[in-house]
Amino acid sequence: MATALADLVATSAEVAANSARTAKVASLARLLRGLDDAEVGPAVGMLTGVPRQGRIGVGWRTLASVDVPPAGTATVGVLELDAVLTQLAATSGAGSVARRDATLRALFARLTAEEATFVFRLLTGELRQGALAGVMAEAIALAYDVPAALVRRAAMLAGELAHVASTARAAGAAGLGAIGLQVLRPVQPMLAASSPTVADALAETGPASIEWKLDGARIQVHRLGSEVRVYTRNLNEVTDRLPGVAAVVAALPVRSLVLDGEAIGLDDAGRPRRFQETMSAFSDELGQAGASLQALFFDVLHLDGSDLLDRPLRERRAEIERLAPQLVVPAIETDDSAAGDEFAGQALATGHEGVMVKALDSVYAAGRRGGSWRKVKPVQTLDLVVIGVEWGHGRRRGWLSNLWLGARDPAGGFVMVGKTFKGLTDELLRWQTARLQELAEHDDGHVVRVRPELVVEIALDGVQASPRYPGGVALRFARVRGYRPDKGPADADTIDTVRALLPP
Repeated sequence: MATALADLVATSAEVAANSARTAKVASLARLLRGLDDAEVGPAVGMLTGVPRQGRIGVGWRTLASVDVPPAGTATVGVLELDAVLTQLAATSGAGSVARRDATLRALFARLTAEEATFVFRLLTGELRQGALAGVMAEAIALAYDVPAALVRRAAMLAGELAHVASTARAAGAAGLGAIGLQVLRPVQPMLAASSPTVADALAETGPASIEWKLDGARIQVHRLGSEVRVYTRNLNEVTDRLPGVAAVVAALPVRSLVLDGEAIGLDDAGRPRRFQETMSAFSDELGQAGASLQALFFDVLHLDGSDLLDRPLRERRAEIERLAPQLVVPAIETDDSAAGDEFAGQALATGHEGVMVKALDSVYAAGRRGGSWRKVKPVQTLDLVVIGVEWGHGRRRGWLSNLWLGARDPAGGFVMVGKTFKGLTDELLRWQTARLQELAEHDDGHVVRVRPELVVEIALDGVQASPRYPGGVALRFARVRGYRPDKGPADADTIDTVRALLPP
């Protein structure tokens, strides 16, 4: 029996209303159990805010212009909505704007008010009801009686949950276990926690590879035969933006390869260019500025038919150093904090951010932020989301200047933790004024509220308790280091991370 979209929307509302993680998981699992086989993938994509069609060419302004009265009765099924999204994604060429508009009007004329709100938020990336990937993974495990760890690993390797959910329902644990790394299909990157000093990091990791922490953009490079693809940390393909990186990897003496590393701009002396210059080049969709970026790698996940994810880091490092020593991020192996501090000083003197301290026996836990990788940076930075911005005054009149910064709430949404207009060049001011007006939801002449899509890296001197903001914490001396086009809102630091910086 076909599942009504209304049932999915009701579950979404139930999840949003519950603050307890276990309650969210139970609600999602209950819905998943009642789905038909073909509905599982589309429903999981919709509930996590990631339709299986990806971007379908419909923006906020287009949707806002669809002004039709809501239907009085729910008649649309989950698969019907999925079919319409597929149709919209395939609509292109001459007359596509009019055809897309007609398709949307026909769809919204059949949606109830609750369904229309859900679809609007789904298509504009605003579906923040708390059904994040981690919660959904637990719900899949509960619904189909499979180990949660197996669901998480399969999702990391498959790159998305919809396929994993369908596999769990159809083939159980055996099917999930058969999902492996596939060259040319990106995997979720392994993430790092933070430590204040090298000594603190080594206390967590034991003997470690201490590596320069480059001030660039995280990339994952796949090669199969003569084909090379480059992906961002949020799994978007950017091969055309980084032709130099693709060419270097294409020249290596291998048949198949998956590398993890950074794209970075270096000057003639080998020092990193300004972070904003690297990010500007990285976001150049024509690949002209991106051609100036180089790649340095710190891990290898696959080599000539063999997956290396479960081999210890010391072995993976040895493989990449054997294959391409000229492309490897500088590192030492030690458990001596004094040696680590000296090496960190060299990294800072060269212009890099600090160091990464990685346990030599650690496996590559894709998508996990565990204790075996630690980052040590003398300047504290946070990745935050722009949730609003104020019009400037004086020399900045006519520009959107003072950014409102939000930390991600694990339960859904973003919590404001501060403002800043510092660190913005004229070039950035011009760019953000244009971009944030595209994301504007409300402008009262002073403050522009925007859709939370842009991630910005903020340097700060610490945080302090503050009743001014709803999270009870505020940034101290915040300044912009640069926007992060390689990251999405789901990659932003959480309010818990910000609160953890409060002095004891």
